[in-house]
Order: sequence, then structure tokens, then C-alpha cells
Amino acid sequence: MHRFLSVFLGLTLVAGAADAPKPKGGEVKKPRALAPGGKWFANDMNRPRPRVITPPQDGRAPSDAQIIFDGSSLAAFKRDGNKENPITPGNDAALWEIKDGYFQCAPKSGSIRTRNKYEGDQQWHIEWATPAEVKGNSQGRGNSGVFISGFPEVQVLDSYQNDTYPDGSAAGLYGQYPPMVNASRKPGEWQTYDIIVERQRKDAQGKVIRKARLTVIHNGIVVHLAREFDTAEKASDLGLQDHHNPVRYRNIWVRRLNLDDPDSEGTAPAVKK
Repeated sequence: MHRFLSVFLGLTLVAGAADAPKPKGGEVKKPRALAPGGKWFANDMNRPRPRVITPPQDGRAPSDAQIIFDGSSLAAFKRDGNKENPITPGNDAALWEIKDGYFQCAPKSGSIRTRNKYEGDQQWHIEWATPAEVKGNSQGRGNSGVFISGFPEVQVLDSYQNDTYPDGSAAGLYGQYPPMVNASRKPGEWQTYDIIVERQRKDAQGKVIRKARLTVIHNGIVVHLAREFDTAEKASDLGLQDHHNPVRYRNIWVRRLNLDDPDSEGTAPAVKK
């Protein structure tokens, strides 16, 4: 009986193998695996090619960025009113000083913010420098701040050999999270923030399935990774704080990020003749 079953099963296996389609070489062709998302096969030559852009170089923004400050004009900004410079109709221009391709906080002139809000997931790029001449200590040394509405202040401070409370140091999310490391350059040297904004996600029924997230890269170093916040804002403006210190800024731009379906922005593959 056992021998009969063995023979029967053997014949079945052989028959099955004989009936299976064989590519050249005689091996059974495996089904193609799907890439994440289930829309395209892995290594699919029919998949749209990533959109081509020119990357940032020599102080120029990438080709797909919206330029907020290009070195010549603060027209993209308006000022927040204060007692020294209240807002009146038609009089809300930013009063910070433009010099040699950068602008500098004019102390007590008022904080400034972009006139427009920017929708969706984003990459913000901001370059800044604290005064080369060191004055003061702790929070009194090169203090300013970057505000992306809906999220905590990303602190700007001279944190090079300058002790202060950790969640108030450079690249700290003020009052909430210190940076993972202190990546500060020396006073007077230009520094960079790249800030990644991810909006909250909801399911088809409107339930939040993922909170909004913020990632901060300071001088090329990740110091916050996907910190979660409850904000439901779909668009943000950019604010820069007047903390009465002459902090400088330059080369500010923002890019819209299509994190959910980047294939939709791709280009079709070239047709082979």
C-alpha cells in the first residue's frame, strides 16, 4: 500500500511538473512580486520615472522649490505688530535689514512671517547665523526662532560652548524636546535647518490614523525624527522671531512633498522603437 501511494504521488508530481509552463532553461517561472502599495511589480520597467529636478548648489534653491528669500527682497514677509511698530492699514512690511544677500533682525522691529501659507507635506530650508561677536550667555546669546505654524518653535541660538536649558538650545523644539545632539557651529558661521513637515493622516471615516510629524536636520545632522503632534493644520506659514538679537538669515525656500503617491508626478518611460 505504501509503495502504491509513493508511486502514485511520484507520478502526480512528475505530471504536475510536466504540465507547468517552463521558461527557457527548463525552470518553473516564479510569480512576480509586487512592490509596496500593490500597484507596480518589483523592478517594473513600466513604472513612471522619478521627476527630474536640479538639486541645490552654490546657494541656489532646488528647481522645484518656492523661494521665500533670494537675497534681495523681503516682499514675501510681513511683520507682526508690536508697541514700537504697530500694524496699520497698508503698513505691515517687514522692517528687518537686507545686507549682502542676507537679512538681519533689527531688534524691536517685530517678528516677521510669510504672507502666504503653504499646503501639504513640506521641506523647509533655512540658513542662519548668530553674531560673530559673542555677547551675553544662555538665552541672551544669538536668540531667535523658527515657527512653522501648528508646530513648536525650532529654537535659534548660539549654542556653541554656551550652556542653557536643553529644550531651549539650538534646534530644540522649545519647551518640549531637546535636540538629540548639539550640532552647532561657531558664532558667526552659517548654519542650516532642513525641517520636514508631515501632515496628519485620516482614514475614509475621518479618524486620525497618524498624527502630524516634524523632523529637523541641523547642519546635516538629524536632531529630531518624526516627532508627533496633534495639530490638524493643512497649511503653514513661516515665522522668524525678533528676540532683540541681530541674527541673520538667508537662502530660505520650501518644497511640496508628495509622500503618498510620488509615482503620480513621474514621467512615462521612453517608448522603445
